[in-house]
Amino acid sequence: MALALKKETYTYSDYLRYTEDDRFELIAGEVYDMSPAPSRRHQEVSGELFKQIAVFLTGKSCRVYSAPFDVRLSEADETDEECSTVVQPDIAVICDHKKLDDKGCKGAPDFIAEIISPYTASKDNITKAALYEKHGVKEYWIVHPLDNIIIVRQLSENGLYAPPAFYKGKGTLKLAVLPDLAVDLDALFANPVE
Repeated sequence: MALALKKETYTYSDYLRYTEDDRFELIAGEVYDMSPAPSRRHQEVSGELFKQIAVFLTGKSCRVYSAPFDVRLSEADETDEECSTVVQPDIAVICDHKKLDDKGCKGAPDFIAEIISPYTASKDNITKAALYEKHGVKEYWIVHPLDNIIIVRQLSENGLYAPPAFYKGKGTLKLAVLPDLAVDLDALFANPVE
């Protein structure tokens, strides 16, 4: 992607100038290109996780969204147009309806899942973990679709993520923010049809 503007930092107003073909995220004003279209395995795992959460939330107040869905994470003094961080998590659950508008979500979702690829592994494990912690995302799952592993980061009372917990893709795993939901990991990581 070639940005027409040459600036040191970019904002949400810059982000809005581009089309769906220009897939990127902004983190602290820096442009991060999105990887090419996700792999089939990525799509299967993401779709299954979304489906399980969506079925559970039927008739409940929380909402689940899948990428592309803009999440604007503003600093305290930034207006919407000045917002320098816009991400598109693979899956986001938002329980506070005041954060939702026609553009997406403004503020931290309660839950985010990123399905990693080799292209996004560093960004998802390091950059986004720090970003989501800073903005108060209560629970962050990093899903490894090829290794069948989930890394769970949960916000502690001190506002920092507890040490990561690692789960093998078998049995069930509960979401802390939706404690009555047990994700079926066997279905999540079912072998794709060849």
